[in-house]
Amino acid sequence: MFKKILIANRGEIAVRVIRACREMGIGSVAVYSDADRAALHVRLADEAYPIGPAPSAQSYLNGDRIIETAKTARAEAIHPGYGFLSENPEFALRCEQGGLIFIGPSSQAIRAMGGKTAARSLATQAKVPVVPGTTRDLTDQEVLSAAKEIGLPVLIKASAGGGGKGMRIASTEGDLAGAIRTARSEASSSFGNPAIYVERYLAGARHIEIQILGDGKGHVVHLGERDCSIQRRHQKVIEEAPSPFVDPDLRRRMGEAAVKLAKAAGYTNAGTVEFLVDSARNFYFLELNARLQVEHPVTEMVTGLDLVKEQIRIAAGEPLSVRQEEIQFRGHAIECRIYAEDPFSNFMPSPGRIQTLRSPSGPGIRIDSGIYEGCEVPIHYDPLVSKLIAWGRDRNEAIRRMQRALAEYVILGVKTTIPFHRRILNDPQVLAGQIHTQFLEEWIAKGLVGAKEGLAEIALVAGALYLHTRKPSAPASAGPAAAESLWKLAARRDALRR
Repeated sequence: MFKKILIANRGEIAVRVIRACREMGIGSVAVYSDADRAALHVRLADEAYPIGPAPSAQSYLNGDRIIETAKTARAEAIHPGYGFLSENPEFALRCEQGGLIFIGPSSQAIRAMGGKTAARSLATQAKVPVVPGTTRDLTDQEVLSAAKEIGLPVLIKASAGGGGKGMRIASTEGDLAGAIRTARSEASSSFGNPAIYVERYLAGARHIEIQILGDGKGHVVHLGERDCSIQRRHQKVIEEAPSPFVDPDLRRRMGEAAVKLAKAAGYTNAGTVEFLVDSARNFYFLELNARLQVEHPVTEMVTGLDLVKEQIRIAAGEPLSVRQEEIQFRGHAIECRIYAEDPFSNFMPSPGRIQTLRSPSGPGIRIDSGIYEGCEVPIHYDPLVSKLIAWGRDRNEAIRRMQRALAEYVILGVKTTIPFHRRILNDPQVLAGQIHTQFLEEWIAKGLVGAKEGLAEIALVAGALYLHTRKPSAPASAGPAAAESLWKLAARRDALRR
């Protein structure tokens, strides 16, 4: 087993990996940009090293600097987290050539499956159904030709990444030029690779993915599905496991297809095979994310497995800890991604200092967070600040626990999407499990988030600031608000919304 691992990432995922290392008795090495000098992952790691200025291209995407730092720290392995260099085959290869273990699939497997176009070709060869589209990276002119041949609307997608970055819908020919330009720009800034391809846009489908694990001894298992259909601009917002739509037969068929594809690619470590599923339960391969997913906690909650520890053990040469027949699913889990964004101002990023932080707890509640009270949320990176996960014996209990946890969650100093999640999880369609990939965009278009919510948040902030600034010696009789907790203020906020 490794003695020391460098985590080539930041935020909540870096914290998540550091905690797994500590539980396994492995030393952790953090890296940080100038903007992250006081970040939580830096504070929690056993060692921390600067790697450059705030822009990710000069820090977290600087593979040579990260490898040099790993050698300086005498780390034996690098965990890439997700995003940044996690699906970069050249970085994985440089790790291998430099005598470092890349905690993820091999560079060959990333090249085969991490590249979305190559993955589509391999899926076709493995007789896994795919969404109609191209199987190689395209020039701008080739995108225009392919879109006309496939038929509009189409989805223009980055070949090198995921997480909703570098993806744009083109519904008309007039949309294509702008969609191409934006997709390439996002792909280049997020993944260091501007390559794009095209696939048909399937309206009204669900986005359902299968978690897989493969070791270096030829064993591959799947850990069931996650329903990620609640999305905004192709960015997942809420995920759950299992899907309320998937029946045992569909779960079996999708799981078998995912395992078959992974074996065809010689895939090892953790990965996710993503599918679109139509109303008739026909499924179509989208891509294989050759890394750990943001939403991995919901799978952990229903299987009892620690995916990060599994990743580390596999990279160290150990076999899978479970066989397919041993994997059992228990209960239901839901994850809300909490962003530092203003949902009442078109989801504009909201960087700044966390003035007050009150995190929920209680039965079935888990928080994967990269923030603390007093920390700065920088403008330079993805605005995800935490993930709130709720588990219940069934979907109804998981939703009720999530609703309770969101009511308890207070973050002041920056705007967050917490109130947005509260509204979503009270929608009748969501409660009934009647969702699809366009659901949230349609929900927003109906104006279900309005100015009244913003006024409610202002009332909460005003009350919280009063409590924060009053003298500690002030008696309880100093005024009604002085004796109230932030939880009570949040309850008043909710009453104002209603």
